[in-house]
Amino acid sequence: MLESLITSRTRVKILLKFFINPETRSYLRSLADEFGESTNAVRVELNRLENAGILKSGPNGRTKLYGANKKHPLFPDITSLVKKYTGIDQLIDMVLSKLGNVEHAFVVGDYARGVDSGIIDVVIVGDIDRGYLEHLVGMAEEMIHRKIRSLVLKEEEFARLSDTLNVKDAVVVWGT
Repeated sequence: MLESLITSRTRVKILLKFFINPETRSYLRSLADEFGESTNAVRVELNRLENAGILKSGPNGRTKLYGANKKHPLFPDITSLVKKYTGIDQLIDMVLSKLGNVEHAFVVGDYARGVDSGIIDVVIVGDIDRGYLEHLVGMAEEMIHRKIRSLVLKEEEFARLSDTLNVKDAVVVWGT
């Protein structure tokens, strides 16, 4: 869907990178390596998006870090479009709201770093019906054409493992 609206594959990858998790920051060479593209192709798209105000950049030592411009008037719309494209919005609505007592839910791993790897890693904290979770995940996977890996933890387990799970870099999808 997104590829039919935006004909540059590199631009689509950049939008996914920075709008799946708007806290993501990256620099030119790491993006080129991650995307398997030339630095010139990535630079052209970064410049276009920065000139449009969709991305912002700033120095970090001798490198230039890029990230989503949260103050751009289209920021909420682009974020919504990217979430619809990846299916995260459907995952949240369909799976988390019907499970039981969900305290927190996070997307971790590749998607939290803005990489559309085809596998969505979700950490759910609370007391839920695990059988129903498996059923809902199966339905969601068919809808969004991505694999979903879930980890369900009780509150005390989550407190003990939150550093290991790298939750500070996760995308919060439910709770605080």
